[in-house]
Amino acid sequence: MNIQIITVGKLKENYLVQGIAEYVKRLGPYAKVQIVEVPDEKAPESMSAAEEVQVKQREGERILAKLHADAYVVALAIDGKPLSSEELARQVQDLATYGRSHVAFVIGGSLGLAPEVLARADLKLSFGRMTLPHQLMRLVLVEQVYRAFKIMRGEPYHK
Repeated sequence: MNIQIITVGKLKENYLVQGIAEYVKRLGPYAKVQIVEVPDEKAPESMSAAEEVQVKQREGERILAKLHADAYVVALAIDGKPLSSEELARQVQDLATYGRSHVAFVIGGSLGLAPEVLARADLKLSFGRMTLPHQLMRLVLVEQVYRAFKIMRGEPYHK
């Protein structure tokens, strides 16, 4: 399976870089993982609603340009569907079973995802109603993808 994680902005915090690298390495036997960073749009602290829409639209265009035409797209969104780790594992297993070997997870910037990206998504996934920094969300996501593969294979993993 090919897993693409498309995310807005560069990751600067070393502890997050190391954690993500560790889980990507662990995923090696199960899937090919590619992390794609698209540039974030520079935005002032206080923006009008119209400026926020423009920022999300520009970031959204960059995200959409990186998606493969045949990708099953999972957009991370607070208002998405919450899944347990076991349910995510079943979802990934079903995709593999039905020949959807390219899965793209999309993490927006600090303002979230553009409506065009959400419209392209096959699944909107929520990790809960709490707001998490999008940089931290990368680590949480890659850990959950790793956990999903361990569950699918019936292999032990700490709870």
